[in-house]
Amino acid sequence: MHGTGTARTGRPREVETAFTLSLVTIAVNVAAWVLGAFVLSPTGFDELRGEMGQRGAVVQILTSAGFLLVVTTLRLVFAFRVRAGRNWARFVVTLIGVLGMFFLLASMSMDGLGWQTVTEDVGDLPLFDMFLSLLDAGVIVLLFLPAANAYFSAGSRTD
Repeated sequence: MHGTGTARTGRPREVETAFTLSLVTIAVNVAAWVLGAFVLSPTGFDELRGEMGQRGAVVQILTSAGFLLVVTTLRLVFAFRVRAGRNWARFVVTLIGVLGMFFLLASMSMDGLGWQTVTEDVGDLPLFDMFLSLLDAGVIVLLFLPAANAYFSAGSRTD
């Protein structure tokens, strides 16, 4: 089917697709953290335990998990606010995505592509970071297409 459509909810498909991509990005980030911390050998937890001891590793993993929980919660709130047509949230999501892309580019410019082997932490793989940046770029593009622009400018949606 060609053209832009509106979902039953009155939201354009572009906004619904951007919302879905946002959820995919969040899920991939959480899955990568779990895989890197506890599953893929050598696990992040094992490496921390070797450097800091059991107690230090547990504290560091809990701190990291807490930070991940806060970031994940904020990204979910912004995704739902964008879906509800809040223009301010669209700009926050855009800013977060663009900053992430700049950090990736800065990291690549300092380290080169830094291709690691498969045995290294999945969260440190440049391809993984590029994939997440591409998802964020897709969300941003979708949120600024004409149908999405009309949705965000239709009426004053404030919280």
